[in-house]
Amino acid sequence: MKKNAYIVFGFLALVWGLTYLFNKTASHYVSPMHIVMVRVTMGFVPLFLIALLRRKLAWRHLRHTHHFIVMSLLAASVYYYAFAKGIAILPSSIAGILAGAIPFFTFIAALLFLKGEPINLRSVGGLLLGFAGIAAIARPWEGSAGAIDPAGVGYIAFGSACVGLSFVYARKFISPLGISPIALCTYQLGLSSATLLVVGDLDGIDAIFVSPLATAGLFIGLGLFGTGIAYMCYYYVVEKLGAIKAASSTYIPPVIGLATGTLILGETVTATDLVATSVILVGVIIMQSGRTPAPIASTTPAISPSPDVRAHNRPEPA
Repeated sequence: MKKNAYIVFGFLALVWGLTYLFNKTASHYVSPMHIVMVRVTMGFVPLFLIALLRRKLAWRHLRHTHHFIVMSLLAASVYYYAFAKGIAILPSSIAGILAGAIPFFTFIAALLFLKGEPINLRSVGGLLLGFAGIAAIARPWEGSAGAIDPAGVGYIAFGSACVGLSFVYARKFISPLGISPIALCTYQLGLSSATLLVVGDLDGIDAIFVSPLATAGLFIGLGLFGTGIAYMCYYYVVEKLGAIKAASSTYIPPVIGLATGTLILGETVTATDLVATSVILVGVIIMQSGRTPAPIASTTPAISPSPDVRAHNRPEPA
């Protein structure tokens, strides 16, 4: 069983890493809003079917709809849109590297809004090291004349901040509800799909069908596999290997995003970018090791936000 879990673990890391490629190719044909509309809708369908088959949905959950709406915005609609917008502006390889900094934004949000968040020199040092790596890639001192568009960096940073806030919100308000993670994700993506279909504009979305590869990448790669099936794989790995090992799968996607951007899309990555990537990953490891509290009896219920949120908070209760 563990062998199967590690196979799913590798598949999950690969699928999440390829989302930057699929997002980038789709951005050549349709808008970021169209990308997100397809992504959440295609991700919602398999989760909804699994939740129905496993009888995880209940009418009594409707009284928590206001919480589900907040999570649908922070951990799906706004988060995915900001990333789609940033990836459309930036090389996908650079966007993937910058997305590896999500744990830093999560740490800051936890310090601001959660009581008892562990903080010490190691966690702060890892945070500063990680942001130094981000700065080396973004190079804000070059301004608009630089190789990296500050607007794209800003969108990725904003999306990362949304993920951090969604973790905090889930811990404070969603975790105590005791609702199945698959049900929570189904509600989250369902509400996100409904919201985007109402506020979004479908005009021009058919342009994605100009390229069969871009169509398959968006509908199947990014939506069905990268969102829906990835959710189910994540929970399977959590169940078989534990939350900390499952969360470590997110160390790999930035590397895959870097590789696919350079090898498949022909994007240029400098030696500085490669060094900065290593600095960010080392910063995450140092910061998370500093956040690990002493082993004590916990009275906090397990957290049940989406995989995108949970996976970037290492180590955290699942």
